[in-house]
Amino acid sequence: MNSYRQILYHIVFCTHNRENTLPEECHEELYKYIWGIIKNRKGVLYRINGTENHIHILSDLHPTVCLSDFVKEIKTGANFWMKESGKFPKFVSWAEGYCALTYTFRDKDIIINYIKTQKEHHKKQNFEEEYRTLLTEHGIEWDEKYIF
Repeated sequence: MNSYRQILYHIVFCTHNRENTLPEECHEELYKYIWGIIKNRKGVLYRINGTENHIHILSDLHPTVCLSDFVKEIKTGANFWMKESGKFPKFVSWAEGYCALTYTFRDKDIIINYIKTQKEHHKKQNFEEEYRTLLTEHGIEWDEKYIF
């Protein structure tokens, strides 16, 4: 008998101290690099986007891959590539931690659109407000001192 699953994660992580160290003109290359990491881990990337200080990813997570290892590999690999490329001179590191939210497959298009419109979204709401909203909407208890 075969096993079936569908695990969609909306993953969000930011730069160290939420500093604007991800130049917009380099986003496409960074996202393609991260896409390669996701493919190598047997994942499917549905959407990636962000701003100068954070990234949103909607991805399928293969059942043989642990979420924390998946995010660690993305952050570590991207960190190494960014420093080697020389295109992110102000980038120090990613902030510790991340947010990972699960969604049903029928919500996929809503989350894709949300991630796709990040630049417009952040004209009205900064990252800190967005992060608090995401956590609150998902019933996640959080402590301000560990987030900001």
